[in-house]
Amino acid sequence: MAITDRRLQRREIITKAICGKGRKFSTITHTVKPPHHPSSILGAWIINHQYESVRSGDGVEVIGSYDINIWYSYNKNSQTDVAKETITYVDLVPLSYVDPRHRANTEEVSADATQEPNCVEATIGGGGTSVVIKVEREFAVEMVAETKVCVLVDPSGYDDDGKDYEYGRDEDGDYEDLDSDLLEDDL
Repeated sequence: MAITDRRLQRREIITKAICGKGRKFSTITHTVKPPHHPSSILGAWIINHQYESVRSGDGVEVIGSYDINIWYSYNKNSQTDVAKETITYVDLVPLSYVDPRHRANTEEVSADATQEPNCVEATIGGGGTSVVIKVEREFAVEMVAETKVCVLVDPSGYDDDGKDYEYGRDEDGDYEDLDSDLLEDDL
């Protein structure tokens, strides 16, 4: 072992970090019964989407609601109306990565709707008395918590000689020494 290696010491630092991630795509079907028997569907929209997230078991629960508005014709396409219904949901998004060394009592979770609820199909069903809506939505969740990180410390301190160092970079600007196994794609 070289003299410079003997000077180095290890320290564990407690820091907040992303200690869990997950993603979930869902396709859900809702049935809405308008006050009149629909002749045709003229449009279907989802508005007023609201949600919050809480830690639950091995994942994160996303609890939310949205309004479905269906514009339809009735009475042999001679009149139109809009049917409205509020939908509530609970999606359990599993965490595909969890740092086993995180401190559970410091967990904070957040959710991001990577695809807001969107109506992808609306058809007349139930013998002509209801409208069947197909909705897609997707959430990405993160769990932030305190965890330990091990660092090397040089007790003799840092000598700033005014030079800029670019570690692990060759003359072409590539990162050839970078270990691709350590890189993590977003989920």
